[in-house]
Amino acid sequence: MLRIAFIVALGGFLMGFDASVISGVLGPVGSRFGLTEFELGWLVACLALTSSFAMLGAGVFSDAFGRRRTLQIAAALYLLSAVASALAPSYSALVLARMLGGLGVGAALIVAPLYIAELAPAKDRGRLVSINQLNIVVGISAAFFSNFVIAQLFADAPEGVGFPSWRWMLGVEALPALAYLLGLGAVPESPRWLKLRGEGGKAFAILSATAGEAEARTALEHIVPAEPQGLRIMLRRLLDPALRPVLFVALGVAVLQQITGINAVFFYAPMIFEKAGAGVDSALLQAVLIGLVNLLFTLVALRTIDRLGRRPLLLLGLGGITLAMALLSFAFNQADYGLSADALATLEDPSLRAALAALGEQPFPEEAAFREALAGVLSPEALAQSEKALLGLAIQIDAVIVLAAIMLFVASFALSLGPVMWVLFSELFPLPVRALAAATAGLVNSLVSFLVQLLFPWALAALGPAQTFGLFGAFALLGLFWVGRAVPETRGRPLEAMEGSLFRSP
Repeated sequence: MLRIAFIVALGGFLMGFDASVISGVLGPVGSRFGLTEFELGWLVACLALTSSFAMLGAGVFSDAFGRRRTLQIAAALYLLSAVASALAPSYSALVLARMLGGLGVGAALIVAPLYIAELAPAKDRGRLVSINQLNIVVGISAAFFSNFVIAQLFADAPEGVGFPSWRWMLGVEALPALAYLLGLGAVPESPRWLKLRGEGGKAFAILSATAGEAEARTALEHIVPAEPQGLRIMLRRLLDPALRPVLFVALGVAVLQQITGINAVFFYAPMIFEKAGAGVDSALLQAVLIGLVNLLFTLVALRTIDRLGRRPLLLLGLGGITLAMALLSFAFNQADYGLSADALATLEDPSLRAALAALGEQPFPEEAAFREALAGVLSPEALAQSEKALLGLAIQIDAVIVLAAIMLFVASFALSLGPVMWVLFSELFPLPVRALAAATAGLVNSLVSFLVQLLFPWALAALGPAQTFGLFGAFALLGLFWVGRAVPETRGRPLEAMEGSLFRSP
């Protein structure tokens, strides 16, 4: 079962890689195609937009044609997206290639946890389903590391002369995508899906091999084969008053996972570190460190989720996220901006140094005031080309607090909202509507993620880092109180035994 779970969860690895690899190419791609902040946000967020709708379609498709076949199509989409991204001749082509990958992301995110939950023994279900989240984390870490290594190995060549480094960063994903496509040929179909299709003998053989004959017999005898249900019937069942409290919990956790800022941190990590004064190479290296912290605490979550339960991990993690965002907001709120003589001396362009001489040694208490001063002494063209570098050069901030706060945030998320959400999606709902319900919650999750990714660069520029991170912290604090009141515990309960009992004491 462990081998099967790791193969199926390789879709999570590709999701993490596909989503995070973009963080390392925003600078060169933005320069290559002359992108605005909103266009950069759209390049990052377009994947989440298509994945949102793919999630809903994947739930229905996997009910009709099977979990494994849906995952195989997702693997093929990952492969096509990686190749198309690496070869993209224009910004529009790159966006379309990432949107194609988003279809694979949406399908794999929903179907892989469902598949593992439907194959796993009840006592190990949380740990095995969390392997999907582990692989997402490994994929994120691999993307950060891959970006750093490629940036060191490949100098940016002019377009049309070899491959610049950003194309290598995007194209290397084709290798794990091909491995995923081939690996899925060696896993069986979901036994619970087979039983719904009247193939009880095959379902019993598969589930017996992974969960044991006794659990297989008990689980499958509660599943009545039926004709495939239409979408309208499944929606009616999903909206049944008896399921509304469960649906409310799933949707609440789905929103909470994204509105606390995780994908803003992961997808824009180098940008955040550069805002705190780190150079490009240092920012990429610190992003690698964040990926390792994410991996370490996801492993901790895997070891504790079936021991401590889902709800305690959510409460612990949200407390850490609230504290981390408060620290980030404090650090940026205390930052000062100013161009010292030594800082001005590092500028290579003499005309730029001369234009900025009037600002030398002049302190500014916040980023907005410094940006306004820059606009007063530089032409619009010079400001567009140099503003990002000048902000990093001018900021005076406690970089240790920034790095520590982001590490605390990532650790807290990896211990809680990261793995727990997907486990809850696979456990909360009865089998006939499980795929559609998980897809619906995943759709909401992905739409919120899309908005966060799209608006984060704008928020940093318009509101400032202190207010932006403070807003994320406020959402986490509200979520902490909500989880304490609304989210039930599902640890150790058989999937078929939870319907109608989640909001009663076990």
